[in-house]
Amino acid sequence: MARPLPALLLTASLLLVGGCGGPDAQGPGEQGPASSLTISGSSTVFPVIQKAIAAYNKTERGRNVAVNLSEVGTTGGLRQFCQGTIPIANASRPISSAELEACAAKGITFIELPLAFDALTVVVNGGNDWASAITAKELSRTWSKQAEGQVKTWKQINIDWPERPLRLCGAGTDSGTFDYFNEAINGDKSNSRSDYEGSEDDNVTVQCVAEDPDAMGYFGFAYYQSNQDRLKALAIAGPDGIAVAPSVKTAQNGSYKPLSRPLFIYVNDRKMREDDTIRSFVGFTVGNGLRFVEEAGYIPLPADTYRLVESKLYRHIIGTSFGGDLPIGLTIGEALRRSFEDTRKEGYR
Repeated sequence: MARPLPALLLTASLLLVGGCGGPDAQGPGEQGPASSLTISGSSTVFPVIQKAIAAYNKTERGRNVAVNLSEVGTTGGLRQFCQGTIPIANASRPISSAELEACAAKGITFIELPLAFDALTVVVNGGNDWASAITAKELSRTWSKQAEGQVKTWKQINIDWPERPLRLCGAGTDSGTFDYFNEAINGDKSNSRSDYEGSEDDNVTVQCVAEDPDAMGYFGFAYYQSNQDRLKALAIAGPDGIAVAPSVKTAQNGSYKPLSRPLFIYVNDRKMREDDTIRSFVGFTVGNGLRFVEEAGYIPLPADTYRLVESKLYRHIIGTSFGGDLPIGLTIGEALRRSFEDTRKEGYR
């Protein structure tokens, strides 16, 4: 699988594809793209939307649309979304209470659309021959605020590991992955040490771990899938001592805990009603969601569930099903039941 492209490079390539080539590809008297669309947010969801855009650009409608896609993190994307500057935000966590208030203050109503499931993955360098599994307690010992300036070697994490220097690479503070990881592992999304190398671009974290045999990092499952030749995923050992590795199967059967999570896009309802390009792209993405999620390396929702997602979209069922909370350790079934409660209330069968 090809590695996800960095944001700036992808944005440039999408502009070229979206308009049947850039200005240099236009013939005499030809016009550029008839419309444009801007999408921003989660680097975790980024590869899924990348696949959707590439396929959409090949359709008759999509050939006339220039799509700008950037990865600024879930928090950064939802900040733009609730300011009304972008119509679609990618998110690796549900919208928060503070973000709900920000959207309400601007009169922004939205549709929350689950697209996939993720097994948030803790990785080490491929040359690491001492660590194959780690407990949630050991992860907290490594990443919490209490560890800042204190936990500096692998032996301090696990006494059986070597006295080697520890390099940490992880999600930036505007990332939904940052929020989810710290809520799940440290009990609070703000309970994180700051003396690590952080970025909202998961490709940066991949490179950080891949270049140093003493490094540890965490990011979405697709980025591990794309870099298995350079990285090793750590299994997560539960209280019973059974270590479970991240995979499509373990995320689907609910055994990979507590780092499984749903992935979303948020769509500005008013802007979509006013702009058929937004409706066309979102409908195309959801209608082909199973394919795009599998191609991106994530865990797809059950096949018939994408019909329910389409129902939320076309019925304009607005708001969040998560109440501003950050739920931890939901199985796919639990997340979907919550996501479609409002759909059932509307009488969908």
